[in-house]
Amino acid sequence: MVAEIISIGTEILMGNITNTNAVYFARQCAALGIDCYYQDVVGDNEERMTQMIRTALDRSDLILLSGGLGPTEDDLTKEVVCKVMGEPLVEDPHTKARIQSYMESHLKSNPDSAITANNWKQALVPENGTVLDNDNGTAPGLIIEKNGKIAVLLPGPPIEMKPLFEEYVIPYLRGRQEDVLYSHMIKICGIGESAVETEILDLIDAQTNPTLATYAKTGEVHLRVTAKAKNEEEALRLMAPVEEELKKRFGNHIYTMEEEVTLEQAVVDMMKERNLYLTTAESCTGGAVASRIVNVPGASEVLGQGIVTYSNEAKQRYLSVREETLANYGAVSAETAREMAEGGCRNTGTEACIAITGIAGPGGGTPEKPVGLVYMGCCVNGKTIVREYQFRGSRTKIREQAVVKALTLLRSCILDAE
Repeated sequence: MVAEIISIGTEILMGNITNTNAVYFARQCAALGIDCYYQDVVGDNEERMTQMIRTALDRSDLILLSGGLGPTEDDLTKEVVCKVMGEPLVEDPHTKARIQSYMESHLKSNPDSAITANNWKQALVPENGTVLDNDNGTAPGLIIEKNGKIAVLLPGPPIEMKPLFEEYVIPYLRGRQEDVLYSHMIKICGIGESAVETEILDLIDAQTNPTLATYAKTGEVHLRVTAKAKNEEEALRLMAPVEEELKKRFGNHIYTMEEEVTLEQAVVDMMKERNLYLTTAESCTGGAVASRIVNVPGASEVLGQGIVTYSNEAKQRYLSVREETLANYGAVSAETAREMAEGGCRNTGTEACIAITGIAGPGGGTPEKPVGLVYMGCCVNGKTIVREYQFRGSRTKIREQAVVKALTLLRSCILDAE
């Protein structure tokens, strides 16, 4: 089966919103073993939408559309698709009742609102289509099958689109696939992309089923192991030998084998398991490490405080960095990073502290200490490690790289402290 992804909305074309739906659809197609050769974006224009949908149906078996299912005049997706596919629209009493119930509930919290006539536009559905009940909005999802072609229409807001896709569309599409692709993501930190690729070249050259692919992220490398099989049990059996070999080769550099787990979540989980409490002491990253950790639900169980000590005075006052250290070695130095980490633990009573000091640029660098020079100190249970890094790129890029390296160093020090 060949799929095509069509995102509807002038706001996407103008760059007012990021098109995350296309990324989501593409990943789901890959996981389902559905080939996807084209991704399209079209504005809320009937003529251009008609032309694009006709072209997509000519060259693809399945089109996945998101957006344009709302109640306003410029929401045209359903009308255009049905016109192209020769499918009349009829009012669906079930959908109308759901819209009525949803709007009445909305009015209780928003008494100044009202149910307007255009809301009932969303109760019009393809006469021979399948209606997907939307529990998070008023626009139902729709599936139309005709002349060997399939059109799946879903609301644009991801909070509505994703539950519909996962509850209804995935089972529907799986039922039409002989073989399905299953995959696991193995996430690695502390090793560069080129080193990882060199280590697995023999596996890539010999691959048939399963396959192995690399994806470079900032400070990380992700490896996707994918198997085509009749069912999940068979796929897991095919993937197991490759995954075991990757574990042997990369060991503790693998921080998770679960796609949804982030590096910061892996670090938080490690600290919970070991009953460690953390302080972050940041200069050039300005609290970004603490922010990443706070993204993880339950971070309060491990993060005591985040201290941003941008000035020398703050480093002295809050982290007990000695004045002579700053005078002799400078704020950006291994010595200062060490004292920041140790002072962070000592002054807050936590078992761990990750400290960062550096030159993010674009100014402030010297031949001896260029832009991108960053020192990190990590103290865990009284043992301190200091590392020097030289990052390249813009100020934002340098800071992003520093945050990932800080999380990686913290994770490594926790493992070494065992």
